[in-house]
Amino acid sequence: METMFIILLTVPAVYSDSHSLRYYYTGVSAPGYGIPEFSIIGYLDDKPTEIYNSDISKSVPVAPWLKKERPEQWLRKTLTCKANEDVFRHEVKIVMKRFNHTGGIHLVQLMHSCELRDDGSIISYEQFRYDGEEFMYLDTKTGTFIPTMAEAQITTQRWNSPDVRAGERIRNYLTQECIDRLRRYIVYGGEDLERRVRPRIKVTHRESRDVTKLHCQVYGFHPRPVDVKWMNGEDEVHSYETTNVLPNPDGTYQIRVSAEVTPKDGDSYSCYVDHSSLEEPLLVLWEPPHVFPRPVVIRAVVIFISVLTSVIAGLIIYKKKRENYTAASMSDALGETSCEVSEES
Repeated sequence: METMFIILLTVPAVYSDSHSLRYYYTGVSAPGYGIPEFSIIGYLDDKPTEIYNSDISKSVPVAPWLKKERPEQWLRKTLTCKANEDVFRHEVKIVMKRFNHTGGIHLVQLMHSCELRDDGSIISYEQFRYDGEEFMYLDTKTGTFIPTMAEAQITTQRWNSPDVRAGERIRNYLTQECIDRLRRYIVYGGEDLERRVRPRIKVTHRESRDVTKLHCQVYGFHPRPVDVKWMNGEDEVHSYETTNVLPNPDGTYQIRVSAEVTPKDGDSYSCYVDHSSLEEPLLVLWEPPHVFPRPVVIRAVVIFISVLTSVIAGLIIYKKKRENYTAASMSDALGETSCEVSEES
């Protein structure tokens, strides 16, 4: 179930000065595992703003700056959320019936968002999932729902019918009321949204057979949007693994980007990082490790040095013995000559 929640929560954050307001709805077929039967969580970009669930039965602010909303706004939101809870309880049963599910724990999830980009344009989105898989989505250009599973066809036909026209109503909400709320929230949370913290970067590697795995850990940055990649000179290196941008307890974020390479002469690998807190992108160079002789070579060298040392020592001892022997022989010869002279005299 945690995986199912993560699927929706890993929608990419917007970049530059764009901002988005997103709401995640979750309906569960039966309570359990500590999950409320129904819940709604709001996000401004990646910051939680408000929450409603069937356990507390009211909409409450999560972001401190959202307490600036008038009390009547929270009362209105609570009434709307309660109405949505009743609708979701009914829809969960209908979708289970479409899949011929009569029991067990199943989830129906909805995510809709409105985004205000820095050029003034508006983007809206709505998607439904069942047990973590996309069920249907809203085409915001036409205001019609598109099924992505065969089981969703009956639902989309009903919602798109002239009598219901649910897609048009939701599209109007996303492009008007949602955008108005987004603009208001941007004013409330402006100080937090504009906070800039420079990223810290750590480059490491790991050897694996003939391949070198490069890791670039970027952490401690704010806001969330960041661009991280490996470069070889001016060429981008394909990354075999990229984590999602994850939150830190202090409100900053982290990400790790990895690449598998086979370094050759002339290669120059570096980690490229671009973030709104930086005047210019950063390039952190990876320094290849010093190449040391292999253990077999080291042992051979040690043996060679030992043998060479023994040979040299042997030669020195032999030379000294030979010199002593020669000196002794000459001494004996001189002694004999002296005696002979002594006798003649």
